[in-house]
Amino acid sequence: MKIRTFFDLERIRAKGISFLFPGKLKISVGMGSCGIAAGADAVYEKLSETMKTVVPEGILNKTGCLGFCGEEPFVNVSMPHKPLVIYHRLLERDVPELLEHVMRGEHYRQKVFCKMDILENFMLPKALRFGDGYPDFPSIHDTPFYSKQKRIVLRESGVIDPESIEEYIAVGGYASLLRVLENGSSEAVVKVIQNSGLRGRGGAGFSTGVKWDIAHKLTSDLKYIICNSDEGNPGAYMNRGEVESDPHMLIEGMIIGGFGIGATDGIVYVRTEYPLVVERLRQALEQARYYGFLGKNICNSSFSFDIHIICGAGSFVCGEETALIASVEGFPGRPRPRPPFPSENGLAGKPTVVNNVETLCNVPVIFAKGAKWYSSIGSESSKGTKVFSLVGDVKHTGLVEVPMGTTLKEIIYDIGGGGIDGRKIKAVQIGGPSGGCIPSHLFDLPVDYESLQGSGAIMGSGGMVVLDEQSCIVDVTKYFLAFTCGESCGKCIPCRRGLEHMLYILDAICDGRGSMEQLAELMEVAEIVRITSLCGMGQAAPNQVISTIRYFKDEYEVHIKERKCPAGVCKSLL
Repeated sequence: MKIRTFFDLERIRAKGISFLFPGKLKISVGMGSCGIAAGADAVYEKLSETMKTVVPEGILNKTGCLGFCGEEPFVNVSMPHKPLVIYHRLLERDVPELLEHVMRGEHYRQKVFCKMDILENFMLPKALRFGDGYPDFPSIHDTPFYSKQKRIVLRESGVIDPESIEEYIAVGGYASLLRVLENGSSEAVVKVIQNSGLRGRGGAGFSTGVKWDIAHKLTSDLKYIICNSDEGNPGAYMNRGEVESDPHMLIEGMIIGGFGIGATDGIVYVRTEYPLVVERLRQALEQARYYGFLGKNICNSSFSFDIHIICGAGSFVCGEETALIASVEGFPGRPRPRPPFPSENGLAGKPTVVNNVETLCNVPVIFAKGAKWYSSIGSESSKGTKVFSLVGDVKHTGLVEVPMGTTLKEIIYDIGGGGIDGRKIKAVQIGGPSGGCIPSHLFDLPVDYESLQGSGAIMGSGGMVVLDEQSCIVDVTKYFLAFTCGESCGKCIPCRRGLEHMLYILDAICDGRGSMEQLAELMEVAEIVRITSLCGMGQAAPNQVISTIRYFKDEYEVHIKERKCPAGVCKSLL
């Protein structure tokens, strides 16, 4: 069935509502990669096997990641006209007792995490209500991990079935696309994105509207929009969680972007190491084609557009857009000098817009709520929200979405719960291997692009690794530098040789062979690499060294002068 009008869309929405609220017992298992790693697949199989005999009329399906990865596996239980009850750390052995309670109309209280009375939604005029009841169960909005979050990109993650386009439509999906096509003005699309203040969520935070406007204004027989899903930062998995949990959100954003710039084709460039992302994306693209959101004359308009998946081999440098384009074209993933920029001369020499997953996921919400609404969230220069993967030496780990301008202290202590077992937190490494370390005395720093750059770090795609007093800053720096050194494409001498030499010095310091002269040399080489490298990855790779010497020079000096590792991590100095 091809959807051509809002009437057609409303009919599918009604079908999706019946999936979300079936009027009988429904159990959903969080089957993102994090949940599966914690045993959710075994829970799902046990439920599937047991429900056939115990409660055959019940419904069992999948959801994505609820975000609180440290509490997986999550299982949602919905009874008619009652709140959705969310269970955490529910294992295969808990299934019989869970079903025993459910059959009595009760809940297995030992494993209850929270309840959800309503499904807050930014795509519909009003929220969808599950029901009332269970006053002694905490609401999800009252739990510390979620209370300070503002979940725009993650709004339905862990609640809707990522393998059901109907459920995505039920919560307002594809309505923004129909409105855009009904209006028929690509100029208006670009203007909305410009007015929203949306900036790229994958690195330096370049204006999305400016990038789209450049490509829109160029005349070309072919134009492309590419989604960069080549997420390779250690400790970062925002894009994986977003696509695994809600792939149609990305697809709708790409189609709107394609219409805005006049593109004919879209490409999702995703690393092969993300098999579940690839699987769910392929399924979602087939569903979108079935309903007429992709292909010729989309929704009875003159706009034709399709999206294809290209899998990369996991090269970190392919996160840089010119290297990514080279890889798409079948060449080694190596950056090229800019200008010309891809928006002017990209894939096959045609205008090409490259956007990060999270950037595109914001697009449908912006068109549903308006540019003014979106720009009212965040800070003066950084609008909207940002998803971070909060990991490391912190009590609560997972995906966190907060308004731009939220302080590091709020994220790490209020949402993350502070250090494990009461240990003192020393720093947070933010921005991935190309980011930097921010010490705890600067945790009042607001998280936005300019503030982080001023502190010597970058936001990057959103990796946030918390380090406590048992972490060695020099060892952590060596780890991240070893990563970028190994991932360097080797095209330019500063990055190829400079990172290698910096790693040699760090090895010497960690082994007790370092000198103060080498520490000065390390800083000098880092500055040279930062200034003279060809691409953004090479230019940002020294950030970790520069920021840690800036804030933790005393720790370097103890390694050099006293031949000691204060944290007791560097084995040669024990």
